[in-house]
Amino acid sequence: QNRGVYMFALAAAASAAAPLESVDGAAFFEPFSSDWESRWLVSKDADFQGTWIHEAYTEPEGTPGDKGLMVGNEAKKHAVSHLFKEPIDPKGTGLVVQYELHMKKDLKCGGAYLKLLTASEELDHDGFKAETPYTIMFGPDKCGGTNKVHFILRHKSPATGEWEEKHLKKAPTPLLAVGETHLYTAIVGADNTVTLLIDNEEKVKASLLESDDFTPPVNPPKEIDDPDDKKPDDWVDTAKIDDPEASKPDDWDEEAPRLIEDPAAERPDTWEPDEPLQIPDPTAEAPADWDADEDGEWEAPLVPNPKCKPSGCGEWKRPQVANPAYKGKWVQAKIDNPAYVGKWAPRQIDNPAYYYDAAPHDVMPIGGVGIELWTMQD
Repeated sequence: QNRGVYMFALAAAASAAAPLESVDGAAFFEPFSSDWESRWLVSKDADFQGTWIHEAYTEPEGTPGDKGLMVGNEAKKHAVSHLFKEPIDPKGTGLVVQYELHMKKDLKCGGAYLKLLTASEELDHDGFKAETPYTIMFGPDKCGGTNKVHFILRHKSPATGEWEEKHLKKAPTPLLAVGETHLYTAIVGADNTVTLLIDNEEKVKASLLESDDFTPPVNPPKEIDDPDDKKPDDWVDTAKIDDPEASKPDDWDEEAPRLIEDPAAERPDTWEPDEPLQIPDPTAEAPADWDADEDGEWEAPLVPNPKCKPSGCGEWKRPQVANPAYKGKWVQAKIDNPAYVGKWAPRQIDNPAYYYDAAPHDVMPIGGVGIELWTMQD
């Protein structure tokens, strides 16, 4: 059975008759009731100067009487955290992370993440900092060309001991409409699957063991390109070359235009070559208060010349047609290159950083939960 960390961080269950106070089986649940500050600590780090507001949802969304946390400052990062009395270790069971997000305004550029903070000596009871290590980061991010729900696993290499962020490649698009509340869920299964849901509807299912599902892959490749291997100077990797026997035909005219005047076209009998396209409106009259001495000579506005309706007026020009003599720029034919060796690739060597973690779902124990939000608007 998956262990659950339920964070109704910015909202509560909209289907409930009253705000929830607990969830059966949850390792941690937060309803953000009026005494939330007794359980959570606003970050004192210089990177997080934003203040929080405890406020009700936009009506009629949410449960009557329910409240959540809302960012209180424009263009500032906001962070708040809760440390567990005992770390949560999901080894062998998997993990469920779930929280609600409610949008009171249109999000133009910002993010709303949950961070499951890694149980370590680096956890600070004064609130988490930008560099506080996390095990999983999960939540929406929208700014510029980015509009997705992040899922990032922080994984430790058993070969080098280094930590690396593993990003889910096919991240779903968040639902961020104004006035709406949506439930975001991440499930890390004991079978090494990662499933993301929005409003309990599956959006993405991936595997921590598949190299195509995360970037970089959780398990690195066995072999890598040899950084010392260089392409020989005489290596020929051009597959095709110009045919030296080919030459442009003598009658090939590169200057011939694509279009020419239609030699078969004739001017219609009803065409009026001496008539203008517009004439003064014969029905128009000068305003009664027009003073020629002060306003100048009155001129009627121009209107389309009715004599042009049948065929046209003014200078007649032949229509354009395709030029049968047009051939365009001559291009020399290509042939197989007799010196072609093939596409060069560096030789493969054993990856010194290679390892295989058969159970990456056994994430590092979780010592707390941090909420990190930022927005470039109020």
